[in-house]
Amino acid sequence: MMSAPRRRLVVVGNGMAAMRTVSELLSRAPQRYDITVFGAEPHPNYDRIALSSVLAGEKSLEQIVINPLAWYAENGIRLIAGDPVVAIDRAARTVTSAAGHVAPYDKLLIATGSRPLVPPLPGLRLPGVCTFRDIADVEAMIAAAETQRRAVVIGGGLLGLEAAWGLKRRGMGVAVVHLMPTLMERQLDEAAGQMLQRALDERGIAFFTNGQTEEILGTDRAEGVRLADGREVPADLVVVAIGIRPNIDLARAADLEVNRGIVVGDDMATTADADIHAVGECIEHRGQVFGLVAPIWEQAKACAAQLAGDATAAYVTPPLSTRLKITGIDVFSAGALSAASEEDEEVVLQDRKRGTYRKLVLRDDRLVGAVLYGEVADGPWYFRLMREGTDIGAIRGRLIMGEAACGLTAADPKAALAALPDSAEICGCNGVCKGRITGAIADLKLTTLDAVRAHTKASASCGSCTPQVEALLAMTAGVAAPTGPKPMCKCTTHGHDAVRRAILEQDLRTIPQVMQRLGWRSSNGCHSCRPALNYYLLCAWPGEYVDDAQSRFVNERMHANIQKDGTYSVVPRMWGGLTNPRELRAIADVADKYAVREVKVTGGQRIDLFGVKREDLPAVWRELNAAGMVSGHAYAKGLRTVKTCVGSTWCRFGTQDSTGMGVKLEKMTWGSWHPHKVKLAVSGCPRNCAEATIKDFGVVAVDSGWELSVGGNGGIHVRATEFLCKVTSEEEVLEHCGAFLQLYREEAHYLERTAPWVARVGIDHVRQRVAEDHEGRRALHERFLYAQRFAQVDPWAEQAGSDAFKTLVPAE
Repeated sequence: MMSAPRRRLVVVGNGMAAMRTVSELLSRAPQRYDITVFGAEPHPNYDRIALSSVLAGEKSLEQIVINPLAWYAENGIRLIAGDPVVAIDRAARTVTSAAGHVAPYDKLLIATGSRPLVPPLPGLRLPGVCTFRDIADVEAMIAAAETQRRAVVIGGGLLGLEAAWGLKRRGMGVAVVHLMPTLMERQLDEAAGQMLQRALDERGIAFFTNGQTEEILGTDRAEGVRLADGREVPADLVVVAIGIRPNIDLARAADLEVNRGIVVGDDMATTADADIHAVGECIEHRGQVFGLVAPIWEQAKACAAQLAGDATAAYVTPPLSTRLKITGIDVFSAGALSAASEEDEEVVLQDRKRGTYRKLVLRDDRLVGAVLYGEVADGPWYFRLMREGTDIGAIRGRLIMGEAACGLTAADPKAALAALPDSAEICGCNGVCKGRITGAIADLKLTTLDAVRAHTKASASCGSCTPQVEALLAMTAGVAAPTGPKPMCKCTTHGHDAVRRAILEQDLRTIPQVMQRLGWRSSNGCHSCRPALNYYLLCAWPGEYVDDAQSRFVNERMHANIQKDGTYSVVPRMWGGLTNPRELRAIADVADKYAVREVKVTGGQRIDLFGVKREDLPAVWRELNAAGMVSGHAYAKGLRTVKTCVGSTWCRFGTQDSTGMGVKLEKMTWGSWHPHKVKLAVSGCPRNCAEATIKDFGVVAVDSGWELSVGGNGGIHVRATEFLCKVTSEEEVLEHCGAFLQLYREEAHYLERTAPWVARVGIDHVRQRVAEDHEGRRALHERFLYAQRFAQVDPWAEQAGSDAFKTLVPAE
């Protein structure tokens, strides 16, 4: 008996929605169709959610491909990439591509996705303006980041913030212009949006909220944006990321019913033609259009079932929740963001110190909305309560504290995960539930996270659910979650410690040498590993290794701090917080001469000059140098300040000369490069006016000498220092300080401050090396002093008159 001939399925679109539908179809009816796929982009199907990771340098295009070319061949799919369909002939039942390919169909699937929403702004066509939608946009932004220094992103939603963070990670100064008063207003309430903005502001992104863009400035290329209130924001790159709209042009030309999107029924067939189906961001179902992946995966299932012959399959828009990770910050929302009527109640819990926030919206003893910021583990549980309409009257008083506090599951995260039903969603990006993950692990005998990702797509996108997937792997297959050192970045499998050892043991002297010897995946590295390697080589071979300026962050390259308006701040060093009339006159003269817009005393007892133009930097440095002032390294992964009180010189409580001690410490340590910024302080008595006990190295004077403590920091998460030892002389203070800093320089990971480093290695280790091992301490101190012979070169004096700097600070 001959099998029925295969029908012809043509798919217009090669994106995530289209290929998810095809994958679902192949699992149901692999022999039913001959499949032809047309894609507008010259690439196989890739994970569009992960584009921000490519922009940030965390992944490559190859790493985000979902279905490689081999997959199409293995499944007998004809892929025509880089050739979009331009016409559908419903009478002839054919499609025609831009290159002239004509493909007949029995069934047609349209998945043309969406297009960036672009307002009709003057200057929109200028070079240096792009959107953020596909890999070509990302490649354009990466290229711009290599040669340009300032970016403006129009749009403070998810796409805009991802673009801003990626460009920031690429070394650009970034400002975000957002029409609304708070960020991500569709997913977050006002309080959570404000917390997110503060967190991103601390990461160096500037914001112009309530900002309506009127014009993109420039003649030959983009030079900035002008807002409706007259403010101008300078930029070399302008990214428009204000939203998306369904791509319906092809469907409209084919006389299919369109509204905001291509109108489809519950069977995912277009209302105008039962043989044409549509899925994804291009459709409209019961008046609703879609931008999140969870409902699109459900559309793919329903559509695939219909194409496979299941006439009963129907799409029902599921209740939606949003779980996102923005620049490492977790947020979750579902249902109502705020009370909609007097019957609704809001319950709020906020911990500013920990950076967490949660709000629940209640109605008639039912949970109807939740917003979580910072800690989102309870999000899926709250979502289940909403979806199932659970009466929460009995746990109302504890509901805000989460699932464990309500006694409904164990406080142990593993027990809580085990107690979840199989229907509980684990991976929001790809709509993967617990049962599908555990089933795949058991049935396919999966033993690695990569294998789980390959077969289920769980944690293959943003990665925020990776801990839960690893835990399910451990519970189901008995495979322990990885415990070894984390790789430095995606370019290598080696951790920081292994790389540092290899540099010394294998006598590696350059970045290319390290990458070649240790098998780097990318010959150029990325924004994460190049600065780290540059520092490790600088620390290992002082006086021999030549610092690679291009492997430093932009502020370090510029020797000044870029501000949100594109100007710079300049901070001259003031030894121990001391100054004199000559220095103050020089600062005042520079401020007047170069129209410095603001002069501010910093928390580190120095003066900061804000609003210095890029082209004026060399002249400002030159004139401050002439007054005997050097760079304060306010931009550096190195020593910043040594804060002091007046001590015994003036204070009636002072027991020692803390100011003099601070000056000696700063004279010894200035110019030193470290894994991260370093701050010192000296207080003249236990009243601790210089706040020495929240510094990286703190000194507190007592009647009999000096008490030394280490590993503190201020900031969002304040950490007090841990006591190191007590000494009696200034010479001992200097030796212990140099030894501690050198141990930190030699052992810490790049971008690891002393506080987490001390917590990681333990204070006992630090005490043994610095306080108890006298010979070892002297050796560490001597290595520090030797490195300082090559580090204490003022970059302002070095760069202000150099020809090389003319390329860094060109004349306007």
